[in-house]
Amino acid sequence: MLKFVKRHKLLSFIIVLLLAFGVLTALRWNIWFYNPPETPYEVGKTPQWVHLTFGNGNENSRYVSWMCGEEPYEAKVELVNLEKGDTSVVWAAGEDFQSRAGKAAYYSAKLNDLEPNSVYAYRVSVENQASEWYQFRTYTASRDRFSFLYVGDVQDTIKGQTNRLLKEAFRRNPDAEFLVCGGDLTERPTHQYWQETFDGLDSICQYKPLLNVTGNHDYLKGVIAELEMRFPLIFSYFLDSKVGDNMVYTMTYGNAQFFVLDSNREFFYLWTQRSWLKDKLSQSTAKWKILVIHHPLYSIKGNNLIQKWMFNGLVQEYGVDLVLQGHEHAYARRTTKNDDGTQTTPVYTISHCSPKNYLIDFDDDFDKFGISSRYYQTVHVSRDTLSLATYEVYGHTLYDSLNIVKQDSMPARIDDYGKNIKEYLEYTPPSDRSKYRKFQQRIEEYKKKHPERV
Repeated sequence: MLKFVKRHKLLSFIIVLLLAFGVLTALRWNIWFYNPPETPYEVGKTPQWVHLTFGNGNENSRYVSWMCGEEPYEAKVELVNLEKGDTSVVWAAGEDFQSRAGKAAYYSAKLNDLEPNSVYAYRVSVENQASEWYQFRTYTASRDRFSFLYVGDVQDTIKGQTNRLLKEAFRRNPDAEFLVCGGDLTERPTHQYWQETFDGLDSICQYKPLLNVTGNHDYLKGVIAELEMRFPLIFSYFLDSKVGDNMVYTMTYGNAQFFVLDSNREFFYLWTQRSWLKDKLSQSTAKWKILVIHHPLYSIKGNNLIQKWMFNGLVQEYGVDLVLQGHEHAYARRTTKNDDGTQTTPVYTISHCSPKNYLIDFDDDFDKFGISSRYYQTVHVSRDTLSLATYEVYGHTLYDSLNIVKQDSMPARIDDYGKNIKEYLEYTPPSDRSKYRKFQQRIEEYKKKHPERV
């Protein structure tokens, strides 16, 4: 009789658990599994989506990628060194990709062994159809000084504002040599959203190399998420650098080395990436080590524990200086603290440039927060100092700033100028739902706890 009762209770518990899971799945179906349909499309026979990326892991290479027509044909890049007058032709590799609603051919050409501190003009062509001419400048001869821009998630349409905001950011930072994106550059993997993305990058990524990582919005949803081949065909450096199906990449630029991970994958894939990262970090002799990853290792939403367990120990063990992250649609910055409370590396930042803002937690281990706005970062490397500055996109006002100083064999020192810049934490709940009221309460509690920050 006792065994029967125990079995009955166990069976009842399992049934309740399955019912709860069924209800939760029904409520979260669109979030977990729904992919917006891709509208049928046809690709014209003139080159489109022309852009520069980095190449084989060295600063003296660029890849040029583009889309044209439905079938791959003979394609090339005409390259001119404007200072020397040298002209060359680089043949491109083409591959067609069938998406859910259309077909397109994607091309990539490898521009290797470029001259330093030189201006190049280039155009791409497929058969007799050519693009307009574009220009780019290669890295300067002094490799302990350079700068770049970083944006987190762009993701949603903001009616052309992305293009204007990025152009203004580069205008205000003319020395920035390239753009880094922390994933979710595109809202969803459809042709229409990719078109929107390249509209946002128009007259930018043809002139400045773009280094982008995978975000969860780049994947087709499902029980097992799927990254379309279209992604590495567009960001063609992954074609050479990926390990299995893992979109990983590393690049040495001046006295810095960048490490790119795909944090969207399942446990087995993350474990493979961990082995790759450990190998690359252990071999690195760069003065500055910068990791770019979509999911924050220290979350402001209480998530990403697997990613943190996989990668954060390596980040700290091998002296990564800066971790650039996205995904959580707010701004947050966290420095590592020594036992005596002094700030040191790694420095972790979370940022986004999307119209959507998420409800976050205010963890006391973070040094600074930002909500209800959008941001971009500038990173300047100058010999022994890496300077990080965060700007709000509207007005391009300075929101956060710090220096990492590494002199000789001394431990890294943090000069935190952002603590003197007030945080903007104004929030208007969009409705009276309890989650918005609770978020407003969290904000008020944080303000009372840290009046010096606001």
